Amino acid sequence: MTSNSAETLSRVVDELLAREGERRDGGKLTDLHPDLDLALAYRAQDELVARKLTAGERLVGAKLGLTSEAKQRRMGIDAPLTAWLTDAMAVTGPSVRLDELIHPRVEPEIVFIMGEDLAGPGVTPERALAAVEKVAAGYEVIDSRYTDFKFTLPDVVADNASSARFGISTSFFDPADLDLIAEEAVLRVDGKEVDRATGAAVQGNPAAALALAANDLGRRGKKLEAGWIVLTGGMTDAVFLHPGQTVSVDFATLGSVAVRGE
Repeated sequence: MTSNSAETLSRVVDELLAREGERRDGGKLTDLHPDLDLALAYRAQDELVARKLTAGERLVGAKLGLTSEAKQRRMGIDAPLTAWLTDAMAVTGPSVRLDELIHPRVEPEIVFIMGEDLAGPGVTPERALAAVEKVAAGYEVIDSRYTDFKFTLPDVVADNASSARFGISTSFFDPADLDLIAEEAVLRVDGKEVDRATGAAVQGNPAAALALAANDLGRRGKKLEAGWIVLTGGMTDAVFLHPGQTVSVDFATLGSVAVRGE
């Protein structure tokens, strides 16, 4: 990495952490730093999470972003990406404090709990699914540090794929007993249906999304680890979470999850 690239990386991470800490958004960092390409953005993502770990957070898994066509259309992006989950992002109760976030949105997720390590390259969907111990219903609360969720692919990669919070159900299922491609999720806001999709919306198959994550991390010299949580990507477009509002997801087989904005 050149000295200029190192300086860009440091400034990008400083700014993203400042925006998150101060609950404010801002313009695209690629406008300020034209050298922020995808490779440098992933380095920035790793540095951003490393600083969180140094501050006391613990790495608990990984996530895929923009795996569905709906999300890609919404964000003007044409490729999925990988990012990290820490324990500070986990929602353990029925609600999320909105004063800790900027402009949160909720999306339904099929969640994998890894039973063994999984490392690319060359991971197939079949191999990926064989490494999964159990499957759960889940949701992710995304919260971009960019104004109006407007960003390029390097911008959102550096921002750890708009990560903020996530929740998973307490019911778990053997992947061998599920048709993940056909698994349907119905997204509701205060009980009213606003969207629905099946697992096919996630790279055609959630197991394919998992393989993509393993192979992408493998190219970066990293792997998915046993015990990790993996969010396979939003199945539908995300909906805003407002104070006093409840967003719920009812899955055909996996059960239900819900989160309320406080």
